[in-house]
Amino acid sequence: MSTYRTISTSVEGFYSEKGSRFLSFAFPCETEIEVKEHISQLRKLHPKAVHVCSAFRLGSDKKFYRSSDDGEPAHSAGPPILGQIEAFDLTNILIAVVRYYGGINLGVGGLIKAYRSATQNALQSANIIEKEEMVRLSLICDYASLSAALRFVKSHGNLISQTLENTCLLVFEVPLSNFKEVKESGWDINI
Repeated sequence: MSTYRTISTSVEGFYSEKGSRFLSFAFPCETEIEVKEHISQLRKLHPKAVHVCSAFRLGSDKKFYRSSDDGEPAHSAGPPILGQIEAFDLTNILIAVVRYYGGINLGVGGLIKAYRSATQNALQSANIIEKEEMVRLSLICDYASLSAALRFVKSHGNLISQTLENTCLLVFEVPLSNFKEVKESGWDINI
């Protein structure tokens, strides 16, 4: 079984140092589009913030990740945030830290500590869960078989969408551990 650790819901954290405030936001995410939407929303909600630094990691294999210093000195914000994602062994997560400048420069070491601490504060309050990797499939059937196909899909996974015409298309997800059973079921199933 291929499982991974992530957070169940969004959480927030906070850290302050020499008048600067660091508001951290952790979001469960499954796509880079979701990541960009959350960061865009934070920029709208915090227009007076000087930086919105972030890091994310996606996929059960944990190989797709990025971090952003958003104008802070190189490697002083994004990598410390990403480091906490790695320390907590999480994926399918975005953490963004909104900084309000307090008038005193913190230096690179101070920034690293502040971004790491703000991230850690959010993650310590998070509900960390283990999830199984899902596989997205499509099932094609005629309209007469639709009821049976829907029962099959709902008993093995989660229905995502359906297109009902002369030929019906059901898009659904199943846990990776059920993939072989579903694929060998006799239904016209594609990946």
